[in-house]
Amino acid sequence: MSSKSPFDANPALLQDAAKRSLQYLGAIGERAVAPSPEAVLALARLDEPLPQQSSDPAETLALLDELVSPATMAMVGPRFFGFVIGGALPVTVASNWLATAWDQNTALQQATPGVSRLEIVALRWLLELLDLPRESAGAFVTGATMANMTALAAARHRLLANVGWPVESQGLFGAPPLTVMVGEEAHPTLFKSLALLGLGSERVRRIPIDAQSRMRVDALPAIDGPTIICTQAGNINSGAFDPIDAICRRVAGSGAWVHVDGAFGLWARVSPRLAQLAQGIERADSWATDAHKWLNVPYDSGLAFVRDKDALQAAMAINAAYLPTNRDGRDPSDFTPELSRRARGVDVWAALRSLGRAGVRAMIERSCEQARLFAERLRAAGHEVLNEVVLNQVVVAFGDAENTRRVTRAVQDDGTCWCGATVWKGRTAMRLSICNWSTTDADVERSVAAILRVAR
Repeated sequence: MSSKSPFDANPALLQDAAKRSLQYLGAIGERAVAPSPEAVLALARLDEPLPQQSSDPAETLALLDELVSPATMAMVGPRFFGFVIGGALPVTVASNWLATAWDQNTALQQATPGVSRLEIVALRWLLELLDLPRESAGAFVTGATMANMTALAAARHRLLANVGWPVESQGLFGAPPLTVMVGEEAHPTLFKSLALLGLGSERVRRIPIDAQSRMRVDALPAIDGPTIICTQAGNINSGAFDPIDAICRRVAGSGAWVHVDGAFGLWARVSPRLAQLAQGIERADSWATDAHKWLNVPYDSGLAFVRDKDALQAAMAINAAYLPTNRDGRDPSDFTPELSRRARGVDVWAALRSLGRAGVRAMIERSCEQARLFAERLRAAGHEVLNEVVLNQVVVAFGDAENTRRVTRAVQDDGTCWCGATVWKGRTAMRLSICNWSTTDADVERSVAAILRVAR
């Protein structure tokens, strides 16, 4: 006896959703990047009372498209340079739709064998692509904040276990002191991660940095007791890398744990042209990155890698009588903060399977070439590029702080592209982050023309 699917009654709803999505994506390259003030004001129509009765789902979908689509920032488009985030490759949008239809709670291999296997394969491919120690364990999490927290939880476990303190059972009350060292321009999400772990966002030792925001090896103090050194691969303003190889060599044999916040910079390892920036990163103990940045998969898709698999599992594993035990394989929930979560590995697998090593390399190198093109055009027009453009970040000033803020706001209002504001080394600047697979050189030239027009 056959049983009909509940979706059989209304396949038109999902077809309509696909149609509307394709229309949105089809127009993304030509619409203004920022939503119009009118579109934002129209969102007030969403503030209606809680419905007391059911209504036609098609009407709900239409309202979503009518009100919210115009009020979105075109982050998936080719001229959004405000944050270091990629768009979504077509294959990953498609895989994401399919994975949503599967709706797998990717916690346990026995319950979700298909997506669990995809995660295993995707993690193996990533370790190979990024040339990290192959014995490392990996975890799919939401973003760089949780990736840093996950890796640092493993560091906290290992360092305190080494001095006889079981932190997962006893907490930090009365625990031996743990020293954390960071560069003076570590990313704010790293401090949030440290705070969530009870290590304190202010109780860290800040290591001096150079003119491009790289940690100074000569300023590292001697290691005394359990210590975590948090390094950076890709400063959020300059794009510069800490000298991680030299740092690892400096503290070798001390028992210190070296962590790499490589939210976007870790992907430089894919390119022979850029790999020298990330030299020696494989010597570290843990790494954090985002696939929704340079791999261009949909939100959300953070990644944590830890050389010491046992430390990560000890920090993250969960057990309960109702959970089926997997004695023969890998349960994803043993390596992540969440028990319930979506199948993030599907999109990463689809991107890597579709692009291959050559495609990922070309995508990353193209973004860096476009960053250099931005810098060349802006310098040629007489504007001050503040950073050495070594990766995909460009920081530019348009005279004094007030004028730079004015130009940045005007560029955002113009709609051709969207660039963010920053303050770096005491200078107010516009920051451009080139990270989208669909950005072309023509998009760069079009954006430069708009920026120069506004600046004049």
